[in-house]
Amino acid sequence: MNDMIHTLLAHRSIRKFTDDPIPDDHIEVATRAGQMASTSSAVQAYCAIRVTNPDSRRVIADLAGPQQKVADAPAFFVICGDARRHRLLCECAGQKYRQQLEGFLISVIDATLFAQNMVIAFESLGYGICYIGGIRNDLARVAEVLRLPIGVYPIFGLCVGKPAESPDERPRLPTPGVLFEDTYPTDEEVFAQIDAYDAAYAAYLAKRGASATGWSRAMVKKMDHASRLTLGPFYREQGADLD
Repeated sequence: MNDMIHTLLAHRSIRKFTDDPIPDDHIEVATRAGQMASTSSAVQAYCAIRVTNPDSRRVIADLAGPQQKVADAPAFFVICGDARRHRLLCECAGQKYRQQLEGFLISVIDATLFAQNMVIAFESLGYGICYIGGIRNDLARVAEVLRLPIGVYPIFGLCVGKPAESPDERPRLPTPGVLFEDTYPTDEEVFAQIDAYDAAYAAYLAKRGASATGWSRAMVKKMDHASRLTLGPFYREQGADLD
């Protein structure tokens, strides 16, 4: 164990924050830490938009749920895959941007690695965070509020602030259930890991006062229908070639 591993293992999603502001130098250093994440061939296809306008925050908070923490968190960012600068460079060089699905995947992967490095930096400074996938409920409206040009793909939001709560650890799948050697396990082995996890997950929910549902049942409920069907059309409208 060292301080870095302790920080990683201590992660909790924080949904209640104090009113303490985040100094600009903390935001800058966390962003720099984000930039030091691995990136494919130095492409750096990402950006973070810090949303400070209260009206914009309120609109995005409503679109995301509503989720009041989006409006109230001391800092809120929209993390985007960003191929805009690459498109502009190709245009200036008289070339066509031809990245197709690979280019879109690189932007999503790069942006996610960037964001996670930011998160680790913020948490090491004593802040809490919560990723906000709910912005994908209506990305067209989010893009309108943020005035996003072609080539910029909003992926998720990020709330940051001093924690005003101390939630229990949400159990994860057993490590042998995600770390395999040489080959993927048999279905029987997968089910054995899920069965072991179900009991721990149900106990966690019961402790929170929620219905003690196993993880497997929750996943079936979540996965038996499609959601956010506008994502493909939106990203294509933003310039992503998903072929």
